[in-house]
Amino acid sequence: MVSAGVIAWLALYRDPHTHKRVGTAELAHIRQDPADPQVKPKGLWLTLLTRRETWAFALGKFFIDPIWWFYLFWLPPFLHDTYHLNLVGFGLPIAAIYLLSDVGSVAGGWLSGRLIRTGMTANKARKLTMLICACAILPVVLTRYVDHVWINVLIIGIAAAGHQAFSANLYTLPSDIFPRFAVGSVIGIGGTVGAIGGMLFSMYIGRILDGIGSYAPIFAVAGGAYFVALLAIHLLSPRLARAKGF
Repeated sequence: MVSAGVIAWLALYRDPHTHKRVGTAELAHIRQDPADPQVKPKGLWLTLLTRRETWAFALGKFFIDPIWWFYLFWLPPFLHDTYHLNLVGFGLPIAAIYLLSDVGSVAGGWLSGRLIRTGMTANKARKLTMLICACAILPVVLTRYVDHVWINVLIIGIAAAGHQAFSANLYTLPSDIFPRFAVGSVIGIGGTVGAIGGMLFSMYIGRILDGIGSYAPIFAVAGGAYFVALLAIHLLSPRLARAKGF
């Protein structure tokens, strides 16, 4: 079966060099990388591990990936424990949250792209978009204190959409900063660091629920993690300048 995403891609995708909506500046940005080398430079991984720009991406993943895993695996127990919903009862709320997150996946890329087309630098556009996302996510810290299930669904759904919009811009950073032949390796490093963050956060969740039985501290972390991630990205790569020396 062909997925809806594949159908949409086939219908909408065009080569950037012939696409009517790709402007001169955007096309120049796409073409700025030199041709990929036939063989990747020796010591590429060691070089990447010593670059601040790599860790800007990796630490961003470290702080936000665990929150998404929390939404994936812990929302059903949260809805059960808080509203006593069973497997059938929390199905529709979970679906609504994930549908809202789909909107965020598209909106995050659209917003930063729109800002770039107005003349804003990629650095400012990406970071401003991520800041807006972090602010939209912040109300999730109040989730534990909301009595109505559908109000909570809306709050968490907006937070999930904010995560996906933030993540869309975070995933773009390696291609903004590194040559094409290094992008996959940087994303691999970031994915590994994000998985480590997910393991640590799962341990934290278990200790909190076993110790005090409240989701409040967990949602507090879920609301604040994006500001910490953005701060780490900015400190390590204040201008999102192209990495040199490859």
